[in-house]
Amino acid sequence: MIEGIGIDVVDISRFQESLDRTPALREKLFTSREASLPVASLAARFAAKEALAKALNARYVFAWHDCEVVNEESGRPAFIFTGDIAERIDGSIVHLTLSHDAGIASAMVIVERA
Repeated sequence: MIEGIGIDVVDISRFQESLDRTPALREKLFTSREASLPVASLAARFAAKEALAKALNARYVFAWHDCEVVNEESGRPAFIFTGDIAERIDGSIVHLTLSHDAGIASAMVIVERA
């Protein structure tokens, strides 16, 4: 059963401006593995975390670092959950898709109860 769906869109140049204006933002939002990626990938990962929050209908408050976006060997994006959210989301399947093109990064998340 689908519990929630979330989508988010980020303007990559505006996101870069935010990172330039507030250097600590990169550390606040991203794990060390995520933080080293190019800005388009960072914008897509930020969109993924925002989409996750929407899919969860704000039922769970989570720390940004507790949901890391990684790529599986196949290239498919996936979340790694740690901390409180790992316990709260346990038993759910979380589907994630990312895209970035023409200056826009987007993400869609579906949370499904197994």
